[in-house]
Amino acid sequence: MSGIVEVGRQADVACVTLRHPGKLNAMSRAMWRALRSAFESIQRSTDVRCVLVRGHGGDFCAGGDIAEYPAFRFNEASLRDFHESDVWGGLQAVLDCDVPIVAQIEGHCMGAGVEIACCCDIRIAAESARFGAPIARLGFPMALREAALVLREAGALSAREMLLQAAVLGAAEMKARGFLNQVVADGAAAHAALASAHHVATLAPQAARLNKKTLRALNSDPALMEQALIATTSVADEAGGAYRYADSAEHREGIAAFLQKRKPVF
Repeated sequence: MSGIVEVGRQADVACVTLRHPGKLNAMSRAMWRALRSAFESIQRSTDVRCVLVRGHGGDFCAGGDIAEYPAFRFNEASLRDFHESDVWGGLQAVLDCDVPIVAQIEGHCMGAGVEIACCCDIRIAAESARFGAPIARLGFPMALREAALVLREAGALSAREMLLQAAVLGAAEMKARGFLNQVVADGAAAHAALASAHHVATLAPQAARLNKKTLRALNSDPALMEQALIATTSVADEAGGAYRYADSAEHREGIAAFLQKRKPVF
């Protein structure tokens, strides 16, 4: 079995589960392609308000499926296709998703698992979760765009330790370094992550999508960030019509509910 990516629903929350029994949910090529397909479908959906990403059976993802590697890693063209098409195709689909994403991280979160977690907006981990990218033991570096993603999200200190020392870091350390939003007791991560996802789903969905687009644009373009700080009209226009939501039903409902001292209905 090459592993699968399951997509289910709990009300307004889409649950994406990495499942590769016997391999701690290590990502196969088929799973990378399925991850891309899953998030492209979620992006097209109009009734999903939050996504929960998790692993099956108490582990998030232990990295890549090394058993597949001899079939393609020793040829430059096929290696490039793996990283640029399969892996980055999956990661880019997660990064491009305008719906908020919560990660439920337990057990092993290594290599590919760290990369997938880096694409999520809110990361909640069990206290025994372990993080790393010990590929130095396997004799190859992290691909350029994947390394840039980990460097940006996990920070230079963690990226260097993971890649140069093959270090494995605990959840408490990763929270102290700003990678995790919350660390909970073992056995509580599923409840905490789902509760977080359901809470996000109660909030304004249009605003969430617009916020993700804004944050993504600012994060990817340092020049835009600098321009935004001086709040020019042209920058707001370049950000995709930053004020087009003015007459939207969601905007009106949020303000009206506050003034009427009631819970908004989005």
